[in-house]
Amino acid sequence: FCQPGGWQLSRERKQPTFFVVVLTDIDSDRHYCSCLTFYEAEINLQACLGLIYTVYVDSLNVSLESLIANLCACLVPAAGGSQNLLFVFSGIQNVLSLFCAVLTENKVLFHSASFQRLSDACRALESLMFPLKYSYPYIPILPAQLLEVLSSPTPFIIGVHSVFKTDVHELLDVIIADLDGGTIKIPECIHLSSLPEPLLHQTQAALSLILHPDLEVADHAFPPPRTALSHSKMLDKEVRAVFLRLFAQLFQGYRSCLQLIRIHAEPVIHFHKTAFLGQRGLVENDFLTKVLNGMAFAGFVSERGPPYRSCDLFDEVVAFEVERIKVEESNPMKMIKHVRELAEQLFKNENPNPHMAFQKVPRPTEGSHLRVHILPFPKINETRVQELIQENLAKNQNAPPASRVEKKCVVPAGPPVVSIMDKVTTVFNSAQRLEVVRNCISFIFENKTLETEKTLPAALRALKGKAARQCLTDELGLHVQQNRAILDHQQFDYIIRMMNCTLQ
Repeated sequence: FCQPGGWQLSRERKQPTFFVVVLTDIDSDRHYCSCLTFYEAEINLQACLGLIYTVYVDSLNVSLESLIANLCACLVPAAGGSQNLLFVFSGIQNVLSLFCAVLTENKVLFHSASFQRLSDACRALESLMFPLKYSYPYIPILPAQLLEVLSSPTPFIIGVHSVFKTDVHELLDVIIADLDGGTIKIPECIHLSSLPEPLLHQTQAALSLILHPDLEVADHAFPPPRTALSHSKMLDKEVRAVFLRLFAQLFQGYRSCLQLIRIHAEPVIHFHKTAFLGQRGLVENDFLTKVLNGMAFAGFVSERGPPYRSCDLFDEVVAFEVERIKVEESNPMKMIKHVRELAEQLFKNENPNPHMAFQKVPRPTEGSHLRVHILPFPKINETRVQELIQENLAKNQNAPPASRVEKKCVVPAGPPVVSIMDKVTTVFNSAQRLEVVRNCISFIFENKTLETEKTLPAALRALKGKAARQCLTDELGLHVQQNRAILDHQQFDYIIRMMNCTLQ
């Protein structure tokens, strides 16, 4: 994992590189490894390894064993990805497609020429899932020797270097995202479910207001002064706040569908999916159905189902802020204000001591990697390092805990489950979709190829609904008399495509 592309000799002196790799073990626990590669002849982990490199390359009078032991005795948080950069690399629509792909348990593969960009993108995509947790293989940087993992039948989030992009493009059931080119490739065999309306449109609009604030006034004859983007760290929190609002709307009233079967010795909780989908008016929506049937939501119910536990920001938003979110959708200024309030709360939760002073980490002398005479990196005395680590741990046993103690309370139930869409609109759309399916079937049997090509995409989208599937069988029964029909190859292909879409 430290050398995903394998060990290579270089005739040139190169700058040191840094990236983070993640290994998920059989118990779904993640092990993080920070790799700083330098050639011999600013997150916390990067600073730690950079400090070791600085001591070595500048021959500072510091024991490497003592330095490594002191660093290993500290609790260092896992590196987080930049949600903002993920949208910069791929665009709003592509990121939303990847987001839906992960939630509906599809395979997602990133490729880039930068290992650090792969780590950031994978971590950013996973963080957008909060309050859900990704429980499938998660490998931001896949070594060359393990490329066969891409053929595994389970969903995953994996990143590979761009030198292998010709190999990965042969995969038939993997959604591939090119971080350097800003494109994603969705195979024809994958039906990617999207967020239900109006949540999809609202999320796109909110992200556009945050990431492209000048777009709304771009056509004004006398536009106001250019709106500055938030600081990069706060911009990441604002993006996460948008998705937090999305999940609050998506899971509104979920607690009313929880059934507590057993409390002792461990709580056993069942989620009534059918009741939830019915009351939300999303029985025919395959996106939410797939989400509720996924492992991430099962973990969500297990973790957040108990009525007495420690609460977080999501619990507050889904219980008390959903009505406010609905009211603010028609007022962009109020919506942005709420997003920034949530972003500030996220920032405070992750930075409880904002005024904490950090020591300046020494950096290597500029151009040090170009020196002709550099001593080989010394061999580290493992025994001495272990002894020093044990001494440091013994000293820190009496120190106060670094994390805050979470207080348990009764989880607020929140508002009841209500339909996500207007019933009148739903009925109209259903009737319109059925008519599209009928027309498409008629065009196929009448061999009107041009009309069929125009209506087929809409008919395939309509077949996601139960009523449209029933309509398809009825129409086929009307056109096929005495269990036989004569079709040419093109007509037969159209029918098979519609049947495959119905059976998915």
